[in-house]
Formats: sequence, C-alpha cells, structure tokens
Amino acid sequence: MIYDSKKLLLIAGPCSLENEAVCRAVAQALVSLRERFSQLNIVFKGSFDKANRTSLKGPRGPGIDEGLALLKLVKDEYGFPVLTDVHDIGQVEKVAQVVDVLQIPAFLSRQTDLLVSCAQTGRVVNVKKGQFLSPGEMRFVTAKLKESNAAEIWQTERGTTFGYQNLVVDMRGFSIMREFGRPVILDATHAVQLPGAGNGASGGQREFVPTLARAALAAGADGLFFETHPDPDHALSDGPNQIPTALFPALVADCLKIWETVRDL
Repeated sequence: MIYDSKKLLLIAGPCSLENEAVCRAVAQALVSLRERFSQLNIVFKGSFDKANRTSLKGPRGPGIDEGLALLKLVKDEYGFPVLTDVHDIGQVEKVAQVVDVLQIPAFLSRQTDLLVSCAQTGRVVNVKKGQFLSPGEMRFVTAKLKESNAAEIWQTERGTTFGYQNLVVDMRGFSIMREFGRPVILDATHAVQLPGAGNGASGGQREFVPTLARAALAAGADGLFFETHPDPDHALSDGPNQIPTALFPALVADCLKIWETVRDL
C-alpha cells in the first residue's frame, strides 16, 4: 500500500511531463519538501499524453515511450512513487510496468473496461470524479474497482460543472465519498480550471488554489493534488492552473498546518 492515514498524501508534479529539465526541477523541489516534512507522503505526477485537449492544435506531451522513461528517471533517481493517466485499455499493461499509481481521468471515470483493466494490474488506481457526477455516484465507480480486485483505490475530487466554462467544488462531497471507505483527495489545481475558456484551450484561476486546498482539508480531505511548474506561464498545458514551483513549498507548509489541526480535533 502507498496510502498512509498518518501522513498527508501529496500528489504533485507538472501537468505534462514535457522534458527532463522540468521533471528534475519539480522532483528536486519535492525532495526538499520530503526532507523538511516527515508528515508528507509524496507521489510524483506527470502526464505523457494530454489526450483531452480543447483543440486539435493543443500540445499533447512527450508520448508514452518518452513519458515512461521520464517517470522511471524520477522514480529511480529521486525515490518517489510515480503516477500517470491512462486513456484506453491498450496503454494499461505497458504503463503499469513503470508506474505505481494508474490514474483514470475524470472524463473517463465511467469507462468500465478501463477501470477493470487498471484494477487488474495490481497497481494503485486513482480515479478522478467526473465533472458530471455527484459525490454519491462515486460509490458505483469504486465498486467497479473493488469488484475487479484493485489493490488500492483513491478518489479524487476535481470540481463539478457549474454552467459554461466553470467548475465548483462541493465541500460536502468529501464526507460523502469518505463513506465509501477510500481516501479522498482534492485536485486543487484542476478544480480552478475554466474549461475551454482560453480561446481553444482551458483557462484557470490559480489564485484560488490555496483557498480550495485549505477548505478541502478542513472538510476532511485525506490528500491534495497539485500541478506545479517552474514557469507556468510557459507550460505546455494547463499553465493558468499550475503553481510556480518557487511558491509551492510555502503553500504545502500552510496546508500541513490545517491538516494537523483537523486531525487533532
């Protein structure tokens, strides 16, 4: 098992794996956090393919072979468990040979064959709640994984569609989803996304990431998911949502204080 209820689960990394320089910069920042805070349980995240871009012209990342090589580099040299998304069952076996956590994108959270295939690898499965699902409907998603003998199941909240090009996070959802007996994580950076609002790309409001992260921990979240980049304004994808890596340690330290306070209540 990777999840440890005695530590704050922190999933962090760039949106797209992009290149070795970006991966190393983020991994080194996470090493510093690991050395500073023993209360953290850190998983490195990066996507080899951004398969759900708004526009056909949207950059998709390094691809599966180069992306898995970058994830293996981070795992071997920096010692972090690694997580990445899979988008179809043809990717699952190959990706599971490298990563520790297979992630189901929110848009695919009801794709039964993909869920079952990931569960059968023996890897941890992190499933993002679809923007179209209520928190209560996650009972059926996690049941698919449980009945397919998933080794470990995580649930990630990333907001619910709220009109056009906007998302909202219902803080009641953390209590509801915890009833299913699986850790619940807030994806604080995708939760501030403005889908399709960036003229052929998604916009975002990174200034609200700390607010949502703090609120989620106060509401009982077991972990946080952040995308962070050395230079978000020039990131390959989701730059408006990502936290500058230089500012990331202060945000994590702030969140840890809230997590510790809530645990002591």
